[in-house]
Amino acid sequence: MKLKHTLKLSPLVIAMGMTNVLAQEANETTTTTNNNEQVEVVEVVGSVSRFGATKSNTPILESARSVSIETIESFLEKGALNLSQTTTYMAGVSGETFGFSTRGDWIRIRGLEVPRYRDSIQELFGSYNTTRTEVYTLEQVEVLKGPASVLYGQGSAGGLVNAVSKTPRADAAQEISLQLGNYDRKQLSIDFNGSLNDSESVLGRFVGIYRDSDTQVDNVDDNTLVLMPSITFLPTDDTSITFIGLFQDTQSDIGSQFIPIEGTLTPLADGSYLDQDVYAGEPGFNKFDTESTQFTVLAEHMINDNFSLSGTALWREGEADYNQAWPTFWGDGVSRYLNTLFGATIATDTTVARSFYQADNSSEQAAIDLRLNGDFTTGDFEHEILVGVQYQDVKTDNNSSYYYGGGVLEGDYSYILDLANPVYTGAPDQSVFDAIYYDAPSETVKDTGLYLSDQISIDNWRITLGLRYDNVDNTTAAAPDFGIEESSQSDDAVSFSGGVLYKFDNGLSPYVSYAESFETVVGTDSLTGDALKPQEAEQLEVGLKYEPQSFAGYFTLAYFDIVISNLDSPSALPNAVSQQEGESTLSGIEFEGKFAVGDFDIQLAYATLDAKDPDGFHLAATPDSNGAVWVTWQPAKLLPNFNIGAGVRYVGESVAETSTVNYTTPSYTLGDIMLGYQVSDNLDLALNIRNVTDKQYLTACLTRGDCFPGLRRSVNGSLTYRF
Repeated sequence: MKLKHTLKLSPLVIAMGMTNVLAQEANETTTTTNNNEQVEVVEVVGSVSRFGATKSNTPILESARSVSIETIESFLEKGALNLSQTTTYMAGVSGETFGFSTRGDWIRIRGLEVPRYRDSIQELFGSYNTTRTEVYTLEQVEVLKGPASVLYGQGSAGGLVNAVSKTPRADAAQEISLQLGNYDRKQLSIDFNGSLNDSESVLGRFVGIYRDSDTQVDNVDDNTLVLMPSITFLPTDDTSITFIGLFQDTQSDIGSQFIPIEGTLTPLADGSYLDQDVYAGEPGFNKFDTESTQFTVLAEHMINDNFSLSGTALWREGEADYNQAWPTFWGDGVSRYLNTLFGATIATDTTVARSFYQADNSSEQAAIDLRLNGDFTTGDFEHEILVGVQYQDVKTDNNSSYYYGGGVLEGDYSYILDLANPVYTGAPDQSVFDAIYYDAPSETVKDTGLYLSDQISIDNWRITLGLRYDNVDNTTAAAPDFGIEESSQSDDAVSFSGGVLYKFDNGLSPYVSYAESFETVVGTDSLTGDALKPQEAEQLEVGLKYEPQSFAGYFTLAYFDIVISNLDSPSALPNAVSQQEGESTLSGIEFEGKFAVGDFDIQLAYATLDAKDPDGFHLAATPDSNGAVWVTWQPAKLLPNFNIGAGVRYVGESVAETSTVNYTTPSYTLGDIMLGYQVSDNLDLALNIRNVTDKQYLTACLTRGDCFPGLRRSVNGSLTYRF
């Protein structure tokens, strides 16, 4: 933990102009005002990289887009233990949409699910077929908000999350960190880094993680092993090639228990509530074991003073063995439903039938993104141009057995469970699952994209224009045993983006931008007989960015309006001529700020959101607002070597509704604290507590009849030795 008070920016952030981060290196100077007062000014310096979310070194305060960044120093300071938690202090981002989970990181941006990227290449396709991202392997987490098809091809209108990998550095740095926490959490992390030869033309790094941990739900473990070696070759001053290997093996159970609404959001008949952390699975049957192997190449070559080539390539293979038992969603009191259905009293108010599920899922991916960057002048116009070609080939295979209701529909009550007094029954025999096993056909997606972007500067004006063409082929393999023939669908799309920003000399920069995105939809329109069209989105964003002249910091304010078309036709459209006449609208306001005042570093975030589906209903699991404040105090004179931090996170209410059902999940407010102490130049101690009051809360409830409990208090102490 760094205790020196500086406003810090990661070099990668600076390269992309992400000046909303605390600087990695800062030089402090002073200036004299008219009344001879001394004012501290922090001057940020850093190096250039083009492997971040914007694929560009354009400063964020000169870009007509919204981007949020958390460096590893920042998110570890806040006690983040997974990728979801690194985003919980960002405006307009739902970091823990579905509460406590071990299956994935359910991050939503501007109300929409978004893809996960690594070093500007998408690395997660579909669900439950690979491992989660371990935050200790990262330099920073970047959130690009809004449609981004001009840079990335098909994707969510909400934006994307990009994780930036640790890579070798010339300065030798070794670190060993031991972490102990509640729920018997034990984690050992190592990070060895430095030059491998005297000329420093070959650099190496090795990151390793071993974790053995229980969780807030009994029987749910979270154990993992991560091995991440990397090597960088610098054959000349103009060329850099980095190879990154990553192997991860995680053994766990499923954190999502799908607890019924009755007993969580609403009370039981006697006015009581269920234990939100009850284990609704089946010991010895439940598991979520994942494994992944990947290789990444990052390359950059300076052709001359004006032009450079850069590229990212990724090969990734993942698999997951997934077994789970969960309460069957019937709503309106499961026990009453069972008793009415079978005419006998077999259950209490807290008894549920359980469904049993087995799946073996896999994914394999190969992708490459090659770019030409150029900086040149034509007359009065300065250009920062980006020309790229991107190709990816992704194959996913998801096979499963789904024993719905666990036999109760046939009058077999062997596997029902009383959630108030659980007595576990064992799982059905394997022969039951073998008889209903669905060997689903594999799906392959091949996407080729050509794109062009130009950032034009003339005086104080910054004009951005982008254009991209994509061709996407989706192929579903044959499954003769299930009567499925091979099928394919080809889609193409042209995406456009544009923005205008004006930099006033006082630090204010108003802007307006327009961006598009698309996502392919595989299938045939039953009304027209044509292939389904891609979902399309358009966003208009108007904002104001401000960089103060008298102290280090930044502030951004943005209003956005997103319209998504080619969705399912709304129920209120009786004479639809196609299946895709639905339209969804999302709009909101976002504010973020990071700045330093004396011994205090302060981070602020607040956002509102109005998100509706084609029927005019609120989007489920989508809070109407969120806000956060984090303050770090480094009292160098009063308490030397101490680093103290505290934060408050607020998440607004969310609504899940249909024409007959409306569930409102209440808002909640959580507190986090951090205490760090530098024992010596080499040894740091830190204590992090998230949800310090151990508040019980729900993050979302769905109309199907279940709710998702939030994360309980986590207490983690770490000892880090650097040498």
